[in-house]
Amino acid sequence: MDISLQKNMAKIKFKKRIVIKTSGEVMGDPNSESNLDFVKIKKLAQSLKKLTSSGYQVAIVVGAGNIFRGRMAKDAQIERVTADHMGMIATHINALALQSMLEKNGQEAVVMSPFYMPKALVPYNHHKAIKHLESGKIVILAGGTGSPYFTTDTNMVLRALEIQADHMFKATNVAGVYDADPDKNPKAKLYKELTYSQALDKNLKVMDTAAFALARDNNLKLTVFEYSPANLIKVVKQDNIGTKVFNESH
Repeated sequence: MDISLQKNMAKIKFKKRIVIKTSGEVMGDPNSESNLDFVKIKKLAQSLKKLTSSGYQVAIVVGAGNIFRGRMAKDAQIERVTADHMGMIATHINALALQSMLEKNGQEAVVMSPFYMPKALVPYNHHKAIKHLESGKIVILAGGTGSPYFTTDTNMVLRALEIQADHMFKATNVAGVYDADPDKNPKAKLYKELTYSQALDKNLKVMDTAAFALARDNNLKLTVFEYSPANLIKVVKQDNIGTKVFNESH
């Protein structure tokens, strides 16, 4: 870290350590040959930088739906394990693009992954991830958990536990968690607050089952919100949008 950045970070009072999870779609352009929308990536990078400048330690889990998802191979002649590995590898493209855009905007960032690619990535280690966060860098978590049969939801929860995050924020394409699919039912009700037990009883699709159980059992706080660069700032700093999910002891 350069001296000027060290001085600036020293002036900023640490607020929270957070993990944000975004889908690949927030970085993608279906009309582009590369499947990447660099205008979208720049806006995401600017929002993330604003959060670190405000005193938040930010880790972000990136998906790869704009490039490849494991379930895309459902009807193809590719086995599930291979398909999941393809999806995890695809996340690195988005992660490196985001890292480059962050650095171009004056924000230090590091891409960490359970996959070994030393020329481009830093091997994931939770102790090193925490040190990077404490130094003011944004940690981009690519490669999922490194194992098949797990989603980026599980990666978000697992990494949040490992780096001792205070809060998780899951970006989606709807305003939060509803009692029905809002795309199919215009009368669907948006929950402002929800306990893990309520979500389980109502069979609400907050996260995949493994991620949900891990978050519930470890008493992690989660907010599900509709992604936009402005909403990303609002949900973290103002905490007044989306659906808050927590245990009854909250």
